[in-house]
Amino acid sequence: MSYFKRKQGAKYRDLLYKALIFIGTVAAIVYFLPRDGKFNYQFDIDKPWKYGQLMATFDFPIYKDEDVVKREQDSIFANFQPYYLLDKAVESNALNRLKSDYQSRLKNILPTADYLRYIEKKLSEIYEAGILSTEDMDKLHQDSTAAVMLVEDKTASQRNLQDLFSVKTAYAYLMNADTAHYRRSVLRLCSLNEYLSPNLAYDQQRTETARKEILDNYSWANGIVLSGQKIIDRGEIVNQTTYNILESLRKESIQRSESVGQKRLMLGGQVLYVSIFMLCFMLYLDLFRKDYYSRKGSLSLLFALIMSYCVVTALMVANNVFTVYILPYAMLPMIIRVFLDSRTAFLTHTVTILICSICLRYPHEFILLQLTAGLVAIFSLRELSQRSQLFKSAILVIITYAVVYFAFELITENDLSKLNGSMYTYFIINGILLLFTYPLLFLVEKTFGFTSNVTLVELSNINNSLLRRMSETVPGTFQHSMQVANLAAEAANRIEGKSQLVRTGALYHDIGKMENPVFFTENQTGGVNPHKNLSYEQSAQVVISHVTDGLKLAEKHNLPKVIKDFITTHHGKGKTKYFYISWKNEHPGEEVNEELFTYPGPNPFTKEQAILMMADSVEAASRSLPEYTEESISNLVDKIIDSQVEEGYFKECPITFKDIATVKCVFKEKLKTMYHTRISYPELKKQ
Repeated sequence: MSYFKRKQGAKYRDLLYKALIFIGTVAAIVYFLPRDGKFNYQFDIDKPWKYGQLMATFDFPIYKDEDVVKREQDSIFANFQPYYLLDKAVESNALNRLKSDYQSRLKNILPTADYLRYIEKKLSEIYEAGILSTEDMDKLHQDSTAAVMLVEDKTASQRNLQDLFSVKTAYAYLMNADTAHYRRSVLRLCSLNEYLSPNLAYDQQRTETARKEILDNYSWANGIVLSGQKIIDRGEIVNQTTYNILESLRKESIQRSESVGQKRLMLGGQVLYVSIFMLCFMLYLDLFRKDYYSRKGSLSLLFALIMSYCVVTALMVANNVFTVYILPYAMLPMIIRVFLDSRTAFLTHTVTILICSICLRYPHEFILLQLTAGLVAIFSLRELSQRSQLFKSAILVIITYAVVYFAFELITENDLSKLNGSMYTYFIINGILLLFTYPLLFLVEKTFGFTSNVTLVELSNINNSLLRRMSETVPGTFQHSMQVANLAAEAANRIEGKSQLVRTGALYHDIGKMENPVFFTENQTGGVNPHKNLSYEQSAQVVISHVTDGLKLAEKHNLPKVIKDFITTHHGKGKTKYFYISWKNEHPGEEVNEELFTYPGPNPFTKEQAILMMADSVEAASRSLPEYTEESISNLVDKIIDSQVEEGYFKECPITFKDIATVKCVFKEKLKTMYHTRISYPELKKQ
């Protein structure tokens, strides 16, 4: 019952994990997809129209050019008169304060009462005309306003700006209005500026209402385009008239899509569209690549690439940045092909392109180009180990783009002069950006835990520090590893395995022997065998330790996990048979502690690890043959590999009996070549 519950719990966790991946991916992609009615065309005056024929799908006005609108509105607002409120209380307060000050202090300053009557009269004239603040006066002059509307008791009347006062001009008028009868020196002593305050306040509400009324009556358009009317065709030059029509279509398209209901419908459609394709992709993984769900690096890489390309495409279209045709979409299947497999690479590429296509105005052209380029990229880059391969793939992708697009144009156009030359420039830029796949592979390796062929080739260079040290400290083991690498690589090629992977793994599988070189026969010289001084158990432990020591060295030198797996699996859970059998022979009938003679394992779990185990055992045993004949080599290979199959070392790896038979044939052929006998050359007899 508990087993059943655990199984059910694991099933629910698996479903929850898949659901979270699905929801997260769809949400991230849809979030960035454009929904603002962006006009998905790029055009310039006096440049050819690079898209197909454009027809109006609805009636829309032809809006005036922005410069024309600005010029006409400036002309209209040149005679516009802003509204100001006249505050009579300011005048009343000023005159009352003047009379009060006269009784308290001004009577002693002014020679006669005529001065008081003069000041009162002029103040009344000034306030009746109106006083503006210095800031308002400067702004009106700056706007070239000739007159304003004065609002008094809800009645508005026009007043010329030159008839209005600022505080400064009002004071000057008060001082200089009648200098013949009233001395300025006396008036200056009265501090008359204290009785001058602005009595005109800007009426923003009335002014804005008046402006809005003018704009409401202004005609923004100078024509109309009817539904079904042709606007422009491919190759035609965009003149000023056509440019205004295209701009009007752009504005109208944006306005029509800004309603809440329209945006909700668009969002729902995008969610449904993306969900369908992501569901199809996950069904493919569940049916044919279920192991990717358990390998988090593989799954993360696939979904990260899909999201990245969809988001970048959406941002480029939404912000009108360059053109999506310079984006190296073929890089996606190339990366997946290098790290995973061709089928998954093509399906991931297809799903990504179909999702990206909904951002574009003409998706069928985009889909056609990107799918063919992706196929060529996958075919041309089956195994990346040299930079020149990537350069060749980039050239083939550029040619594919150019040829397919040229064929498409020949089908859709009947005039060669209308061919779009700029697209071929985009294809070249695309190919150049495709070359950045090489440095990007390093970033992908470190982020998602993969190992590319480029890294494997670098690791298999015998001049690197670890292999050079191995050739110096354990030359016998080094030669053995080289021979195993050759055998294993050839066998992997024959059964469609990863030859570079198994070659590199073979070079490093015995690096642990560097810790105790003399305990391994291939490194012993002068007939000295240190095992003579040890018990069988101790000897077995020393030999077994070359696996754990190898892992420590691999950790120290930051070797990839796939190489460490070769170190742990090349003996699997086998036994050190020499010491195990010797112990059994010397202790008949006694119970043996098998753990002391057993390697820690695990057994091989990939095809390449199984090949290495077979190659390692066969190459080591071949050195002990008394004579190298076709029969002895064939019997040796059959005996060793058949015993490994019988002991179940290959039960956990995807290798077939047919593959094993092929590997046997390869080993027999290679060993015959390695150990062939040579004829002896005759000596010249003296005459």
